[in-house]
Amino acid sequence: MLSSWLSGLTTRGTSFLAAGTAATVAGLVLSERSLLCVGVVLIALPAFSAFSAHRARYRLSCSRIISPPRVPAGHTARVTLQLRNVSKLPTGLLLAEDTIPYALGTRPRYVLDNIERRGVRNLSYTLRSDLRGKFEVGPLQLRVADSFGLVEISRSFSARTSLVVTPRVYPLARTMISRSWAGEGDGRSRLAATAGEDDVIPRPYRNGDDLRRVHWRSTARYGELMVRREEQRWRNRAAVLLDTRASVHVGSGPSSSFETAVSAAASIGVHLAQEGLAGQVINDQGTSLGAGMLFEDMLLDALAVIKPSRGRDLSDGLKALRMASSGVVIAVMGDLTAAEAEHLAACRTEASQAIALLLAVRTWADPSRTAHQGNGSGADPPAPGGGEAAGAAARDGIPEELAAAVAALGTAGWHVIVVDASMPLDIAWEQLPRAAEMLVPGATLAGHDPAVLA
Repeated sequence: MLSSWLSGLTTRGTSFLAAGTAATVAGLVLSERSLLCVGVVLIALPAFSAFSAHRARYRLSCSRIISPPRVPAGHTARVTLQLRNVSKLPTGLLLAEDTIPYALGTRPRYVLDNIERRGVRNLSYTLRSDLRGKFEVGPLQLRVADSFGLVEISRSFSARTSLVVTPRVYPLARTMISRSWAGEGDGRSRLAATAGEDDVIPRPYRNGDDLRRVHWRSTARYGELMVRREEQRWRNRAAVLLDTRASVHVGSGPSSSFETAVSAAASIGVHLAQEGLAGQVINDQGTSLGAGMLFEDMLLDALAVIKPSRGRDLSDGLKALRMASSGVVIAVMGDLTAAEAEHLAACRTEASQAIALLLAVRTWADPSRTAHQGNGSGADPPAPGGGEAAGAAARDGIPEELAAAVAALGTAGWHVIVVDASMPLDIAWEQLPRAAEMLVPGATLAGHDPAVLA
């Protein structure tokens, strides 16, 4: 019992106890009554403080709310703690410290003095992380301290709260995915006309929605423009392939090519979900990271914790992509060889629209190197097809192997974007042809007139 009490002494309390012991011994040896009294007081003060701290059986409750519980990397979330004294006695001095992972910053600390009976204290702080992941926040630790700072006793709550930090999500232009490919043609209208009124599931109007889709009964009910959602059930699916092989990515941390690929998949997935397409995101191992019409939350949770794979080939991922390659097919690839590009190109069917984001991985290893982006710089782009086209692309700044992959995909009717380390994803996405142009099959490198490529 004595050892447990002494374990709560602070450095100041231990010093008082040591000084009091020395003064008491000296007073006894020297027969100095005043020195003896000083020693007794120095010993009694930390002992009394330890006794009082251990006897203070405060009943406290704690709740924690993180808002929002899911944030993109680089954004902040606010944590609100509510500490309630449910005992019949007021508390003494309390030192509160919330436990957070190292990646989220330093631990917040608070000094709370005298929480009254049934009293409540609200504490808040912000969290920010440049690294995606799922983090556990908590538990809250309390230290009961006396007014002299001689004793501190630690107590801890058990409650923990999860914070999900998702990849960075870039807003992508809506005009890049053809509405005809999304199932808004005449055939779609005929199918929509067969739907009964009971099947209508409205959603808020978004900029760019067809006014003919406004559901006036729901608009009057909710007080804002609402559009019919039931039409989305006939929309074509969208399949996104994410290349997570560690061997085709370079760099580490948020600036690596792998993190760029994950961010691209998250941005495209959110874009497709907002467009109402029934999407599916798969990795190179053929594992589904999210599927369905409302797969946005599932996808972001999966991408928040995804790690590079040890796989070497794309066979499983391409097999899963071929099974889901109706409508829109989008591939986010790392360092792609010409042979792998040919296998990927075969995943596009005649009835599907295909987009490939090829990362110029070498630019992440050497920032001074930038691949040719096709952004209107004036250089002629590579002709899509054949070894001669690959050589021309290499002369324009794209490595020969990457140019061969561009040519193989372009010949099969894919629309290709070559992204380097210096190009933001939203800017790269804008290089895609407009919706009407994407309906014209043919090999194109994003950002260039197809006629120039011939």
